[in-house]
Amino acid sequence: MSKTTVHLVRHGEVYNPKKMLYGRMPGYHLSSRGRSMAAVTAQFFAGRDVTYLAASPLERAQETAAPIAEVTGLEIQTREDIIEAGNTFEGLRTKGWRSQLLHPVRWRHMLNPFEPSWGEAYVDICERMCAAVEDARDKAEGHEAVMVSHQLPIVMVQRTVLGQRLPHAPWNRECDLASVTSLLFEDNQVTDIFYSSPAQEI
Repeated sequence: MSKTTVHLVRHGEVYNPKKMLYGRMPGYHLSSRGRSMAAVTAQFFAGRDVTYLAASPLERAQETAAPIAEVTGLEIQTREDIIEAGNTFEGLRTKGWRSQLLHPVRWRHMLNPFEPSWGEAYVDICERMCAAVEDARDKAEGHEAVMVSHQLPIVMVQRTVLGQRLPHAPWNRECDLASVTSLLFEDNQVTDIFYSSPAQEI
């Protein structure tokens, strides 16, 4: 029986002084705190049997993967299928009393929170992420794989593995910055899931 582990890492903190929802927009890099988070999380993989390393093409994911590459000696494979979820509200301020979502022109995008109607459908995110996990498992069979992605795509995998409905309240997510969600496989079946937050003290 082959045992494989696929680790899903969320990127570290992003420098975002304007508090925008940046989504897939280019030019959003890790903050100094985010770089520290990435360095600490990389140490989580020191001495582990990691044979495959991949990251979303977005800068913050690539920058989080860089110290993991140094620790493991692996090259980063860039994967479009683990990119951030698409979102209609990219480039807008979406939190606080200055939120641009308070303008009625945006309301037509918020009719169905169960899909959700403001962005990429939960089921589509789930399908591409779960396929990526299966591919990483194949590539690292008998060893460990690491993929650096984003909060919502990782949460879609978590909820699928735990048998939970994909629609959910965002404030109930367990996916901190620079956290690690580890999926344990025996052959091609997930047998357990673990969550770690190595950088939580930063």
